[in-house]
Amino acid sequence: MLLSLLLFAVLLVAVFYYRPSLSLGSLVIVLGTFVLTFYCQLMWLILIPTLAIAAVLNLPNLRTQLLIKPAYGLLRRTMPSISTTEREALEAGTTWWEKELFSGQPDWDMYDDIELPELTDKEQQFIDNEVEQLCELVDEWDIEQRKDLSPEAWDCLKNNGFFGLIIPEEFGGLDFSPYAQSRIMSKIASKSTTTAVTAMVPNSLGPGELLVKYGTEEQKQRWLPGLANGTELPCFGLTGPEAGSDAGSIPDIGTVCKGDFEGKEVLGLKLTFSKRWITLAPVATVIGLAFKLRDPDGLLGDSDTVDYGITCALLPADHPGIEIGRRHNPGAPFMNGPIKGEDVFIPIDWIIGGADMAGKGWRMLIECLGAGRGVSLPSLATAGSEMCYLTVGAFARIRRQFNMEIGKFEGVQAATAEIAAGAYTLEAMRQMVTKGLEDGAPSVLTAMAKYHSTERMREMINHAMDVVGGRAIQLGPRNFLAIIYRTTPVAITVEGANILTRSLMIFGQGSMRCHPHLFEELEALQQEDEQEGLNSFEPLLLAHLGHTSSNMARTLVYGLSGGYSSPLPDDCDDFSAPWYKRINHLSAALATCSDVALGTLGGGIKRNELLSARLGDIHSEILIASSILKYRNSQQQNNQPPCEVNDAHALYALQRSLHNAQQALLAFCDNFPQRWLGIFLRTLCLPLGRRYKAPNDKQIRLLGKLIMEPNPVRESLKQYVFMSDNPEDAVGRVETTYQMLLDVDSSWQAFSRALSKGKLGDASTSLDDSLKEAVSQGIISEADVTPLKEYNQRRYDCVLTDHFEKL
Repeated sequence: MLLSLLLFAVLLVAVFYYRPSLSLGSLVIVLGTFVLTFYCQLMWLILIPTLAIAAVLNLPNLRTQLLIKPAYGLLRRTMPSISTTEREALEAGTTWWEKELFSGQPDWDMYDDIELPELTDKEQQFIDNEVEQLCELVDEWDIEQRKDLSPEAWDCLKNNGFFGLIIPEEFGGLDFSPYAQSRIMSKIASKSTTTAVTAMVPNSLGPGELLVKYGTEEQKQRWLPGLANGTELPCFGLTGPEAGSDAGSIPDIGTVCKGDFEGKEVLGLKLTFSKRWITLAPVATVIGLAFKLRDPDGLLGDSDTVDYGITCALLPADHPGIEIGRRHNPGAPFMNGPIKGEDVFIPIDWIIGGADMAGKGWRMLIECLGAGRGVSLPSLATAGSEMCYLTVGAFARIRRQFNMEIGKFEGVQAATAEIAAGAYTLEAMRQMVTKGLEDGAPSVLTAMAKYHSTERMREMINHAMDVVGGRAIQLGPRNFLAIIYRTTPVAITVEGANILTRSLMIFGQGSMRCHPHLFEELEALQQEDEQEGLNSFEPLLLAHLGHTSSNMARTLVYGLSGGYSSPLPDDCDDFSAPWYKRINHLSAALATCSDVALGTLGGGIKRNELLSARLGDIHSEILIASSILKYRNSQQQNNQPPCEVNDAHALYALQRSLHNAQQALLAFCDNFPQRWLGIFLRTLCLPLGRRYKAPNDKQIRLLGKLIMEPNPVRESLKQYVFMSDNPEDAVGRVETTYQMLLDVDSSWQAFSRALSKGKLGDASTSLDDSLKEAVSQGIISEADVTPLKEYNQRRYDCVLTDHFEKL
């Protein structure tokens, strides 16, 4: 009996795994069960319900009466309706590789076709010249003291097209790719986060992008040339005192009415608004506004519609009634402040896109958030992580305690290894995400990028502060970490707070946009004509059941076999093949758990934010892992860096991501409301227990060692940031001292060891005398003396902090 039941289970798994047609699959299961009855008479107890289920599924009338109608009625009553705002948010943007990962069966042929972005000659020249020039001009400590960029920096930004990176060339802009924008912002941010934020806003969510995508021809001609050449400086007012991440709750109102404008009576809007935390507001010449539009008198031509919803308009900053308040202090000295107005009248054609775009603002904003979430904020995080790799790795080798470089202590290596792998991960993510933005506007992908890049940056800067210690705490022109540390909360908070992004957005939008059937099913459930809805619902439900059962079977098979026989990309090698198999397993597990959660909790999944966040974490981490593999493989193909160094970073990063995904999966199963179902899912997804381990101590020691060395990954990351060679610059002081150390390392090590063992005198012995004694004992040569004295002077200067007469 046990053998027969086992064979029956194998039969079910095999049919679901290969997913033949409903009729063929049913026939195979029924015949297989029938054959098993000859070996075990008790299998008739299985055959009879199997026949009944097969009949219900394959006989249309029976299926409709016993399955489709009850399911349709139940779901129609329990599933929440989709509001207009939610529908616009779900329909906005596109999907990309993240949809494949959510499906449970990624299309690796599509993955093979993804080629990571490259700069054009024009983009590379801009980075090598204009960006380099800007970085030479700015100094973050100087900006901190003056609470503003220098006039020279402002002129450089305006005169060299930094505010027109996304504007088409026909309007005087540069029309750069998302990857180029990210590279530009990263390099600026590596020298000055304040300057980078200033340059980001006009090139992310703001009037420029909205005008390019939705503006009328007249609006484009009026505003885009000025935005491109810097004579117009934009800001965008979205958030307010009681509307932060929930932008749909903005209380700002625009009422359609007639009024006087330039001596004529025209159709327009009377706006009342109060905005807060608006970057560039204090210096803006043109303001984009989001508000709720009402037309109580039907002046727009539709007497049945009063509330149009969120709408976007563009106003000159000096328009009567607009009041730009005093500056906020967000912790970094970039321009930020409030905007308000009461009964401000504007013509109707100041709506971005004209009157036809009334009420379309939410969709416009969702689609345009991609630049902020996918380019600007991740570029800040990537720059910060790469600067941590370069500066902390160097400092950990320069700074000595207990007569040893601090970077050789395992406790320190636990932190520096995370920095090394984190920087590698964020660069991989940046290249993958910007490629996705070239192909569309993937809202789920960019939400993942925003959350995970800024959170990883928060972890890395905290590790960096721990390693550098007091040298990183004391503010001043020598400090190379404090400004990054202070601005990290800005990236965490803006463009949708990270808590909301993780808890609601990634899985909330991901389940609707990436699931192959769910959104269409919800539309069918909400059709006014019940019969039409039922007719649409039936094929969707059958396809959904097939999708779920197939993913369950693959989850079990992959969990038992380690992904054996699962599909792989064509270009994988011995290093990457096991990781692709693990991604296949976790993708199937994600799809299975998502369907079970949606099927049992329905609309209640919205309220179970902890559960949905964990599903979002699984989705994000396998996306990150596939990004790491794509980046690693591209580096291998270019022979840069050599495989052993590249693979050490990639291996640590991959293990970290898939371990995180596994932990999220376990937490989801352990906390599922139906305890028995959680146990079932845990057994199904991880039948052999925890499969994916965190990096081990050997890997920690290896990356902790590599981050202090002039390894090829270090050289690769240096090309993305600005590294000063000025010993008076905060970063330049560390880098030039580090390079000097590399030149004298062997003699410095020998001298330091002899000194610590008391071979060169006691504590009162001067450095000169100790060096002479070292020469006499043959520990160093006479030629080493001057370089070691020079290095020692630079080393000591490098570890000093700033001090001030007054504060």
